[in-house]
Amino acid sequence: MRFSKYYVKTLKETPKEAEVISHILMMRAGMIKKLASGIYSYLPLGYKALRKVEKIVREEMDRAGSQEIFMPVLQPAELWKESGRWNVMGPEMVRLKDRHQRDFVLGPTHEEVITDIIRNDISSYKSLPISLYQIQTKVRDERRPRFGLMRCREFLMEDGYSFHANTQCLDKEFENIKAGYSRIFERCGLTFRIVEADSGAIGGSGSQEFHVLAESGEDEIIFCESCNYAANVETAKSEVSNAEPMELKKPFMMHTPNVAKIDDVVNFLKIPANRTVKAMMYKDMVTDEVYMVLIRGDFEVNETKLKNVINTLDVTMLNDEELNNLDLIKGFIGPYGTDLKSKNIKVIVDPSVVSIPNHTAGGNQLDMHYIDVNYGVDYTADIVADIRNVKKGETCSKCGGTLSSARGIECGHIFKLGTKYSEALKATYLDENGISQTMVMGCYGVGVSRTLASSVEQNNDANGIIWPSAIAPFVVDVIPATIKDATQMEVAEEIYNALNAANIDVMIDDRDERTGFKFKDADLIGFPFKVVSGKRANEGIVELKIRRTGETLEVNKVDIVSTIKELMKKY
Repeated sequence: MRFSKYYVKTLKETPKEAEVISHILMMRAGMIKKLASGIYSYLPLGYKALRKVEKIVREEMDRAGSQEIFMPVLQPAELWKESGRWNVMGPEMVRLKDRHQRDFVLGPTHEEVITDIIRNDISSYKSLPISLYQIQTKVRDERRPRFGLMRCREFLMEDGYSFHANTQCLDKEFENIKAGYSRIFERCGLTFRIVEADSGAIGGSGSQEFHVLAESGEDEIIFCESCNYAANVETAKSEVSNAEPMELKKPFMMHTPNVAKIDDVVNFLKIPANRTVKAMMYKDMVTDEVYMVLIRGDFEVNETKLKNVINTLDVTMLNDEELNNLDLIKGFIGPYGTDLKSKNIKVIVDPSVVSIPNHTAGGNQLDMHYIDVNYGVDYTADIVADIRNVKKGETCSKCGGTLSSARGIECGHIFKLGTKYSEALKATYLDENGISQTMVMGCYGVGVSRTLASSVEQNNDANGIIWPSAIAPFVVDVIPATIKDATQMEVAEEIYNALNAANIDVMIDDRDERTGFKFKDADLIGFPFKVVSGKRANEGIVELKIRRTGETLEVNKVDIVSTIKELMKKY
């Protein structure tokens, strides 16, 4: 491809709406163009790179034995009502009516559709297991689209589904796809971690995420420095060392003026934070049930864990008006000395609270706290469950090592769905004894467009993108230093043709521009290699510049193809 004929418009300035580095660089490099909030067009460079990621995904899914299909993005509401998700998916689901006023949805995911296909086609154990996948556009009306391709309202995704006669068969396929996904990210040249995760609205169990490591990642990953334990902070666990045990005392109330926060309590009473308990008031957004959530004073509530404990889709903290209606005073709420049952308030206690002897809690009166309160003696809970955020530096519950943290971008997710959808949609089969059984399902997804953006987040410098060769739109940029120099142009054309013949994606920059200008564009776009036909062209010698290292090699033109091929294996 000739640069002078290629549709690419690079930008010198950073677009105002661009925030993270992938958004900035992909817009500046002329790869994507915004149509509306969270909706982007892929221009030739961006689309070429996207197709390369897609190709790798397709090859590895085929290698894993999954078969490609293509399902409609427009889905009838009846299927979603049958599965029970029509009323629980929330405003992220884009709903519409056709000309006959029938309800439809633009597919945010395809569990219902694939299950409908299989239930109508497969009736015998002899047809199981089966694994199918597609690469399809997904539509989700994100509350806050941001960061370019990282969180869009329309995005490209590979989603796979497997159907089995039993959980043992599902477990085997789960590991098969897990290995396939690992190969995808390895081939894309990405540094990633597989972590335990929450299943979210998809449901199921055995949930694991593939996170591309980057400082801009929205998710915090907790991992052990001594063993292979790694988890999204939404599900991470750790060992907690509580305050030293002591003889239990009877609670009493103390006047604590203007002491509404844990730090204030600690300073006023001269006690450690691990002897305090804070009460957080939450409401189930689906049922409107109210919960008092108790956690050690130096810990924070993990709302994903809390939602799973309550078994709801969303929770929110009570506002001041709602607290007043319950005669609760913000900053002085506690589990002792008030009749919570009469207020229909359920109590959820984190295990960190249970073993704190003689702790301090809110006194349910302005400027008052209770001292020497004890769980199990002075109050109890409706639910005791892990609802806290794990922090860096805590102890690994698996091996006793020290936990660390990193930022990650979720680019892949695999689930063991079990019978969540097959049961609701009546996807059954006859076993070898002729008895009807419910199929067991797995679900697998790779964010193709997000993986592309994640690569830019992980591979860049002050000058622009540094693409891994496997997914670079073009691997080589051949640059004649002076297009008016016949020898330089002749050598550049010769190398360009040789690389094309070797099936290496190459562009020749035949624009009548300064060499420095061309170099800046090449670095911004992220060509892994630049081949410069310059002052030694008459000797058959060119400069080969490696984008990732900045290294420059002098190479004979006859060796350029073999040299590039070797470097592509490394970069």
